[in-house]
Amino acid sequence: MPDEGPAIPGIPTDRPTSARAYDWMLGGKDNYEVDRDMIRAGLPRFPEGVDITRQNRLFLYRAVRYLAHEAGIRQFIDMGCGLPTNNNVHQVAQEIDKSANVVYVDIDPIVLAHGRALLADDDSTVVITADMRDQEVVLGHPDLQRLIDFNEPLAILFLSVPHHLVDADDPRTILRTIIDRSAPGSYLAISQVVTDDEEHARVTSEYMNNNRVPWQTRTPQQVDAFTDGLEPVSPGMVNLAEWRPDPSQPPLPPVPPELKEYVGITKESNRLYEYGGLLRKP
Repeated sequence: MPDEGPAIPGIPTDRPTSARAYDWMLGGKDNYEVDRDMIRAGLPRFPEGVDITRQNRLFLYRAVRYLAHEAGIRQFIDMGCGLPTNNNVHQVAQEIDKSANVVYVDIDPIVLAHGRALLADDDSTVVITADMRDQEVVLGHPDLQRLIDFNEPLAILFLSVPHHLVDADDPRTILRTIIDRSAPGSYLAISQVVTDDEEHARVTSEYMNNNRVPWQTRTPQQVDAFTDGLEPVSPGMVNLAEWRPDPSQPPLPPVPPELKEYVGITKESNRLYEYGGLLRKP
């Protein structure tokens, strides 16, 4: 684990970050004790966390495969991409077409450090450090301008990140800025942690914000309000476990031993779940 050695300059180790906590639940090693402590303390109250994190990552593979293979998309922008793991967006897309361009965006400096190492020899894929809440800064970045042609259809991914946008951030504007400026035939991939119980939404949001991770759990209907005017790809906006499931897709790395008891919880409890899908701009 990184905290077994000296701190990496510029990377906060006094508070958890979503990218590193997510990494631990995916079986990664780029996380710190403060990230693991937040997950350990939260899972007894929100036991679906491990399953829905992993379901989201599996959805990423299926969504990008659909976009590259069936929709013919060759340009991808992955907002709040998180730490690299298996079957990243560029790997899935470029397996279908080596000419696919991918821009990763994340605010966490550890993502930039690991992403640059992974992509050192790849001119068609970049990682930029930017706050997804400032879409104009993202759009103005020279690497994005170099790789993305807005005259051609593109895909923008906001996977498991809209819950980090509280209402005060104006999430609809953030989620719609690029897709609304993109060419017809472009796609928005979106997923967010939801619940059908508004009180449970308040409790989960409070827990994460108390850990200094910006968070707002929403209802499915609140997420749907961000996507008006876009055409859902079948089966529409659903629990991600139900979006074109494919038992033969590549598996994820195993979870750490202390998280194994939480694997499969969503077969019994779906009080929290990851909700989303693919939507096409007409």
